[in-house]
Amino acid sequence: MKDYSRLIDRKKIPSHIAIIMDGNGRWAKKKSLPRSEGHRRGSEIIEPLMDAALDMGIRAVSLYAFSTENWVRPKPEIIGLWKLLDYFFNEKIVSIKAKGIRVRHSGFLDRLPASSQRTIRNAIDTTRENKKLTLNFCLNYGGRQDIVQAVNGWIDGRGRNERVSARDIEKRLLTAGLPEVDLLIRTGGECRISNFLIWQIAYSELVFMDVLWPDFRPNHLYKAVYEFQLRERRFGGI
Repeated sequence: MKDYSRLIDRKKIPSHIAIIMDGNGRWAKKKSLPRSEGHRRGSEIIEPLMDAALDMGIRAVSLYAFSTENWVRPKPEIIGLWKLLDYFFNEKIVSIKAKGIRVRHSGFLDRLPASSQRTIRNAIDTTRENKKLTLNFCLNYGGRQDIVQAVNGWIDGRGRNERVSARDIEKRLLTAGLPEVDLLIRTGGECRISNFLIWQIAYSELVFMDVLWPDFRPNHLYKAVYEFQLRERRFGGI
């Protein structure tokens, strides 16, 4: 593969990249390994990608780590994912903080195990002052559910005869305050959105890549950004 880090235009870097990290299970199956090993190897991909994001000056990266629909998976796999989450932050939080990365969470924390809730809140609090890059973990997240909770939040506080606007919804979404998503990447070869940030990606460029998530490398991220830069974004215009 070409070295795409040398081909990108560093004056046209997307502000916010969202990634659907797909393919952990299939990667493990191909290698006759348990699915848990696929998830573990997939978690190791995150830090090198953040280094590449920092190198490019990307302001925010949102990772689809666990959807509201993923609860139908086998219970042992789900338990293993929460243990992996705790392990990841315990091992990486010092490095994440030192690199100037701010951790954020978009999702519904209440259903997660108490230990994972504490882990996430600690990571958020520990990195709160960092400003180089926001690493947004979307855990127990669903795009439709995000819009519903935003609308319900507006209803609870609306004035008499007030009508909802797009701005009213946007400022109540779980991603409120983050830049608009410029680029959505999905690994694993599937070409669907899977209920991820469906409001936020209205005018995003979409890049679907055949590589399974544990095989995703920084050069794949540079390649996706390079492809993004080749697109002509018209936002409904001519």
